[in-house]
Amino acid sequence: MRSRGLAQPFALLLLGVLVGCGGSPSPSQNPGTGPPSGGGNPPGGLPTTTFTAADGTRFGVQTLVTGLQIPWSLAFTPDGRLLISERPGRVRVYQNGALVAEPALTLSDVFTRDESGILGLAVHPDFASNHFVYLTYTANGARGPIARLMRFREVDNRLAEGVVLLDDVPANNIHNGSRVKFGPDRRLYVTFGDVATPSLAQDVASLNGKILRFNDDGLSAPGNRFASPVFSLGHRNPQGIDWHPVTGDLWETEHGQTNNDEINVIDSGVNYGWPVIEAAETRPDMATPITFFVPAVAPSGASFYRGTAIPAFRNQLFVATLRGMALLRVTVDGRRITAQERLVENRYGRLRDVMPGPDGYLYFCTSNRDGRTTPVADDDRLLRIVPVN
Repeated sequence: MRSRGLAQPFALLLLGVLVGCGGSPSPSQNPGTGPPSGGGNPPGGLPTTTFTAADGTRFGVQTLVTGLQIPWSLAFTPDGRLLISERPGRVRVYQNGALVAEPALTLSDVFTRDESGILGLAVHPDFASNHFVYLTYTANGARGPIARLMRFREVDNRLAEGVVLLDDVPANNIHNGSRVKFGPDRRLYVTFGDVATPSLAQDVASLNGKILRFNDDGLSAPGNRFASPVFSLGHRNPQGIDWHPVTGDLWETEHGQTNNDEINVIDSGVNYGWPVIEAAETRPDMATPITFFVPAVAPSGASFYRGTAIPAFRNQLFVATLRGMALLRVTVDGRRITAQERLVENRYGRLRDVMPGPDGYLYFCTSNRDGRTTPVADDDRLLRIVPVN
């Protein structure tokens, strides 16, 4: 067995400090509203709800935008603008403290049933000079839904000059994966789910149930083990990826079957088991997860915090959870998870993506209009975590 570290269900974590699925609320679940009493005001002059994490770290949450339509992915440009994909077929821009009225992009051929639509979004490492933006979406193909990877050029908050880099990947109304990010190697990584056909995850000739690695022009990147875009296989519905700021390891979040959602560390050419093994099951030629979750939390977007505004969060992994309705704060040591905590649990509903901003704050979005819960009037929302004194 290729061991990725000690795999344990989330429910075995210590109650109250390492927060499990259920039980008593953590300290972060007892917020106050308004500026903290310890002196100083939160940034931006916005209404701020304050929280205290298990280690005593105080932080605030501010609502920046309301009325979004099922946001799925967040991506910052070097000049501080935030691009937001909306599943019904739009890309929005948040700039200078406000949502730009006109969408940057509206696509008309989007297949939007259930979990489909415009999904992953990323900006090129050289965006400052080329203004390239990449996205994945499910389109209406001639014989049913397909997944498509496209590149656009941003000009004056509009996305134009669309180029199809990958087309006709089988899609479905569920299990599409579709997270898109550039790695520290400047390669483009794309996750695709098994589209509810589990056997595809073990078929090296299929792009489904895989993490893919491309050049920025959409061609298969050199060094991939299978002489194709396939970087790793055996994935069910991978929705979050990011690289540890110090080690460079690629960490991934993935939806399991009913339970057994996973966090993995991804290595090139490795088989992560689905549907042959899951949770603590083992096989010599397949990897077990770093940890898994029972009951399910439905982990989605994931990002390491690289900022300095909240020093206690530095180099920790944050995971937006849908069913868990919390932001997981994960402390790692090498390839081990040493602590987990649920922040803002049950305060904002289903969370889809989380991304550190160039201002040092941590941005996240809700997914309460996706048909899986009852939204409130302000949904969906873009929020951020800020320091408080």
